[in-house]
Amino acid sequence: MKKRTGAEILIEALTKEGVDNVFGYPGGAVIPIYDALYDAPRISHITVRHEQAACHAADGYARATGRVGVCIATSGPGATNLVTGLATAYMDSVPVVAFTGQVPTSMIGNDAFQEANITGITYSITKHNYLVKDIDELPRILKEAFYIARTARPGPVLVDLPKDIQNVATDAPYPEEVKIRSYNPHYEGNPKQINLAAQEIDGSERPVIYAGGGIISSGASRELYEFAHHNNIPVTTTLMALGAFPENDPLSLKMLGMHGTRYANYAIMEADLIVAVGARFDDRITGKISAFAPEAKIMHIDIDPTAISKNVKVDIPIVGDAKDILPRLKALTKGKQREDWHRKIAAWKEKYPLKYDKDKGLKPQFVVQKICELTGGKAIICTEVGQNQMWAAQFYCYTHPRSFISSGGLGTMGYGFPAAIGAQIGRPDDIVFDIAGDGSFQMNIQELSTVSRYKIPVKVAILNNGYLGMVRQWQQFFYKGRYSQVDISSIPDFVKVAEAYGVKGIRVEKKEEVEAALKKALSIKGPVVIDFQIDREENVYPMVPADAALHEMIDGLA
Repeated sequence: MKKRTGAEILIEALTKEGVDNVFGYPGGAVIPIYDALYDAPRISHITVRHEQAACHAADGYARATGRVGVCIATSGPGATNLVTGLATAYMDSVPVVAFTGQVPTSMIGNDAFQEANITGITYSITKHNYLVKDIDELPRILKEAFYIARTARPGPVLVDLPKDIQNVATDAPYPEEVKIRSYNPHYEGNPKQINLAAQEIDGSERPVIYAGGGIISSGASRELYEFAHHNNIPVTTTLMALGAFPENDPLSLKMLGMHGTRYANYAIMEADLIVAVGARFDDRITGKISAFAPEAKIMHIDIDPTAISKNVKVDIPIVGDAKDILPRLKALTKGKQREDWHRKIAAWKEKYPLKYDKDKGLKPQFVVQKICELTGGKAIICTEVGQNQMWAAQFYCYTHPRSFISSGGLGTMGYGFPAAIGAQIGRPDDIVFDIAGDGSFQMNIQELSTVSRYKIPVKVAILNNGYLGMVRQWQQFFYKGRYSQVDISSIPDFVKVAEAYGVKGIRVEKKEEVEAALKKALSIKGPVVIDFQIDREENVYPMVPADAALHEMIDGLA
């Protein structure tokens, strides 16, 4: 076989792994990689304006497409700028492969210029990482990196490439298969456990399916739908699972948890069986753990055995892939009707809908509903973090998987805009919105240069209340209204900033202007920033306070 340099082997790996888009930022320690990219016309490279945005864009690309997202950064500060993006992808189980440059192997450990121990730094926030020290090992490592990232519970993998490894050549072939003795994902659930689960489902009167992001990762939305309808079981989803089950379906309870619907939380608290699938029982979902689902047996289906009984004790664990297990459960269950349970839930839905005061000022919920109406509920919605994220989760109707993209586990401000760039690159024919807060948007506002340069038609809807809104809300409720360092009003003028980058900016101050502004934005082929001047002290309701049970919700309009 012809000898190839390490940089050429990397391009070969990207090609063989089906990578068509890469997000990155050049630097001294990755010049050989970028030189090799120069001769790789089939791989499109998007040059972002900050390495964190490269990782978030790769993450958004992966969530929107189901494929592995790829990013590149140089050594030292370039590599450390990926840390927040890697932690975000790790918490939400997103398949990303990050390539970082490193100083030559002979200089590692000598505090060389732009040296950082990035494998040590990212050990706890990657599914696996590598420091390549032998060129002959590089093809195997690259093959393993993609395999580990996309299989079982997905996650980010980092490959650190010293500059001499990028330049030296080898004839070692790129492997066709992966064999890792210590890594053997288990996809098929235990038949005895599945039989036991089926018996519990048939015997239950008030079951609830609690679906997490694992449904989307495994591509099991259709299987979830068929299983739920066969057994007439209502479905509630986590933030990461929005779109995994259609919210316009009669069985949908929408989102549960801290800012979930009242009826989803009430159903959890009164259920006699929780069928958890691809979820991790995080604190935003459970509320006070000792009071979570007090009357229910808990069944947990998850491909990651370490997630089972980690936070909540599970009665029936099933380790495996939801896409394999749900059809087998469906085949073993009888399909009970449960009319009394559905009548009770219907009454809750009628009494406790998501609502807001529609008669006072420009409300963020109205903006989100209008975006849903004008896109037919078919857009890809990316969000920042905070109140904007929760309003987007509550008031857009999600009916398809991979249509809601947000930082759930880490709660990363500045995530939504670069993630929207990645989503738009991955699905160029879809409408992509970043529903943002004025605080979060400024965390990666420099990416306006990226959308402008590449004419990426992301629409940014800033729900601008001049506050760090969610922190202000907590200060209002739990710190006697002492608004400490959360007022960020008046600066900047987002319309002028957008226009400075060559992006169309629109300002909206009245409810009556919302529809026209959105229609104008949707008619423009390029990127648009819309600055919605919303009611400054609007809150997210319902809200479960810290250390409270799920049914102990605050509702400003109750």
